[in-house]
Amino acid sequence: MSEAKVSYASSGVDINRQDEALRRIKPLVKATKTPGVRSDIGLFGGLFSAQFPEAKPILVSSMDGVGTKMKVARRAGTWDTVGQDLVNHCINDILVQGARPLFFLDYIAAQRLEPEVIEQIVKGMATACKDAGSALIGGELAEMPGVYAEGEVDVAGTIVGVVDEADLLPRLDAMAEGDVLIGLPSSGLHTNGYSLARKVCFEVEKLDVNDKVPGTDRTVADALLAIHRSYLTPVMPLVKAHQLVAMAHITGGGLTDNIPRVLPKTLDAEIDTASWEIPALFRFLMEKGGLGIDDARQALNLGVGMVLVVKPELAGDVLARLHEAEEPAWVLGRLVKGAGIVRYR
Repeated sequence: MSEAKVSYASSGVDINRQDEALRRIKPLVKATKTPGVRSDIGLFGGLFSAQFPEAKPILVSSMDGVGTKMKVARRAGTWDTVGQDLVNHCINDILVQGARPLFFLDYIAAQRLEPEVIEQIVKGMATACKDAGSALIGGELAEMPGVYAEGEVDVAGTIVGVVDEADLLPRLDAMAEGDVLIGLPSSGLHTNGYSLARKVCFEVEKLDVNDKVPGTDRTVADALLAIHRSYLTPVMPLVKAHQLVAMAHITGGGLTDNIPRVLPKTLDAEIDTASWEIPALFRFLMEKGGLGIDDARQALNLGVGMVLVVKPELAGDVLARLHEAEEPAWVLGRLVKGAGIVRYR
């Protein structure tokens, strides 16, 4: 009996596709190089100088993914936006502790690596990194037939930033009854709620990616692939000026679950639901998905992407600075005596 000849390619993994993807992304990665980077793509580990201008530097790290927003990207054939989503989400996660980003590492896995798709995803990452003054210092590509279904692509990333101990947030001891909550608008769903959104759009309403979302002038693709925005530029000056006592990035769990992550157990966040109008996309998803308001407040950001906690005497100045930076911020609510939860009124 002759023995079967098995190669890596016949098993479903083609090294040539990985090599082509690497060839395409090398110049994109190189373009994000910052003064702290001490290595080029291709080494086993990325190198970054541990010299910081902060007096007492504390490293802050986080990691996340884009989730099932990747399936919308596949439907639309648009890939560069999800790369920006990934980096910006991670930037916001460390920003709420007062940190500026230093470098980012990505992980891209697929049933079959498509060099042109990988190139667009990394292009988006590189764009977001450059905008934030951060370096895309390394990553990993993995082709895994049998683990991922045909056509599936997944991305995840890890960010490392630094904050001076004097700027570290939240300042739990400084928070008190009467502190003001300031809301900053989201640019859309950001990177959560996509299992719900896809079900409503593609299964319940039978919409195509090029159809208009009812009640809006945007296509499904434009609305669902709107980039998860970064709040670094308008917010970091407030951190450095010590005008904030806390921040909450409103991701999975919505306002209900994310604000308590930065509250002491003696205070509640009281949200004024009349202070902003829930955007049309969210109203559409709630109506067509039969989603009650309590569930919506946990599944979706409902138009609020970041919440700042400010001492009442500083609230006017903070709002003025944000408006001067063309950030349409508003008073979302206040802190009241409680047990570390969110209340709505």
